[in-house]
Amino acid sequence: MRTYILGLSAFYHDSAAALVVDGEIVAAAQEERFTRKKHDAGFPQHAIDYCLREAGITAAELDHVAFYEKPFLRFERLLETYLAVAPAGFASFLKAMPQWIHQKLQLPREMNRGLGGLYTKPYVFTEHHESHAASAFFPSPFAEAAILTIDGVGEWATASLGHGDGNRITLTSELHFPHSLGLLYSAFTYFCGFRVNSGEYKLMGLAPYGEPRYADTIRDHLLDLRDDGSFRLDQSYFNYCQGLTMTSDKFAKLFGGPPRRPEAKLTQRELDLAASVQVVTEEIVLRMARHLHATTGSRHLCLAGGVALNCVANGRLLRESSFEHIWIQPAAGDAGGALGSALFTWHQLLEKPRTHRTPDAQHASLLGPAITTTDIEATIARHQAVAEHLPDESALLQRVAELLDEGQVVGWVQGRMEFGPRALGSRSILGDARDTRMQSTMNLKIKFRESFRPFAPLVRRENASDYFEISPEHDSPYMLIVAPVREEHRREVTTDPREGVERVNEVRSTVPAITHVDYSARIQTVDTERSPRLHRLLTTFAERTGCPVLINTSFNIRGEPIVCTAEDAYRCFLATGMDALVINDHLFLKDAQPETAVDERTAYLARFGND
Repeated sequence: MRTYILGLSAFYHDSAAALVVDGEIVAAAQEERFTRKKHDAGFPQHAIDYCLREAGITAAELDHVAFYEKPFLRFERLLETYLAVAPAGFASFLKAMPQWIHQKLQLPREMNRGLGGLYTKPYVFTEHHESHAASAFFPSPFAEAAILTIDGVGEWATASLGHGDGNRITLTSELHFPHSLGLLYSAFTYFCGFRVNSGEYKLMGLAPYGEPRYADTIRDHLLDLRDDGSFRLDQSYFNYCQGLTMTSDKFAKLFGGPPRRPEAKLTQRELDLAASVQVVTEEIVLRMARHLHATTGSRHLCLAGGVALNCVANGRLLRESSFEHIWIQPAAGDAGGALGSALFTWHQLLEKPRTHRTPDAQHASLLGPAITTTDIEATIARHQAVAEHLPDESALLQRVAELLDEGQVVGWVQGRMEFGPRALGSRSILGDARDTRMQSTMNLKIKFRESFRPFAPLVRRENASDYFEISPEHDSPYMLIVAPVREEHRREVTTDPREGVERVNEVRSTVPAITHVDYSARIQTVDTERSPRLHRLLTTFAERTGCPVLINTSFNIRGEPIVCTAEDAYRCFLATGMDALVINDHLFLKDAQPETAVDERTAYLARFGND
């Protein structure tokens, strides 16, 4: 008899479902990909339905259903916080309570409804940071490892340190709310005019344009930082406990005025604030990791939680901590908690053995729905689209490499969808990293987003250390490590010095489209085991151009989740400046599409096109 375990995360940010069968990860997906509502926090009904379909079972055949945290403990924290700051938090209390009373505290009822009343066994509720830790360690390639989880907040914990060995994890210490590195970073995200739980990537990308002029101010006024990485935040500067904003008037006074309004012009202050909180974040993460290494003696480190998506900090961990190898859960945020709760149930609660694998047990994080030939043909028929069928892979790859070499932008959709916030070559947009205009072109004409946002390079793993300062023994398959471009590929900037984000147009290397202003790049290494077709495309492009590096960015526009289906991909292709689209072995050229397709653009951009 096989054992089916469904893991769920919901109601706070990026709801998801994951299915584990006899300890094997079979399926996982975020709800947003199906509903097309970015960061959808609702009950993950579509994700559940997909997971059950992928396994070929009904809800009645599930043996266990696990939820990634304990709602009553989180509710306890909310009530205690509101009481502690009363009456200041009354407006926030009124806003939060209806959903808690009618939905979040009624989780068994909600899950019964979502499973059609077919599941009749008990539910499992794991703790939030247990779920993160399980998602980090159990799929990792390590027999034993130190574990570090850092995020905004779960029930009470905001960070945890622990150790994994075999089929068990043990969390040894925690940092508790309201002292939170994730919330500190989100406070600066809010203050710089970006959306919390969405704009943290923007803040990280903005940081290299500024100078960390406020780092000492943060250290001196906002937090009391200790050698082991634990800290206390001075709550007089923040408003997230009692209000509907992240920062207080005292915070604004300290940093020279009110928060930047969304979409207002970025000033030097925002650039320097981003640089400053990034430096402080890296320092805290490094201190935690060094303390963890000293207490565990482990050679390996596993990371999860939203802060683990800070790939700049991860790069410093790899280069400067004492850990030899690092493995980061690709879905490090709340979505990954669904997977962690299922794995925790299998290994920790059911005490089932675990065998670690190389490269890992995450299956390249290609855990979402696949696109079939039937799906593609239905999309072609629905739109009267024009596509060339190229079943010979060599011919397909030669054609795509030619398009890329000509400076064209190619949507690349292959097989199963990625689980996690990064497109890893399954739902990606590709471009030529050598093109000096490509970064601005893709940001403004394809993604419809801020021009300063950096792009990540795809590079064959065997060539990564030729272009980037990363050891040949290390890899970054999930685009979660930032490393400097090697000196021999850098170019001195000889143009007139530009100010602020205008520096994006400087040519800084032989691969300028993926080189950030500080000569860094967020690397995705591609190997033959995890991504064989993508590796062959890079090889074909390298044979043609001498360069084994391409731009990879997620297949979506600003304000839209990454595409899921062939229909999603074709409509996004029509609405943007992409030149070509490849879905499995079908090639669509923009110039060949019917004129009626242009009508799709206005409706598509009206629905998405904002953040």
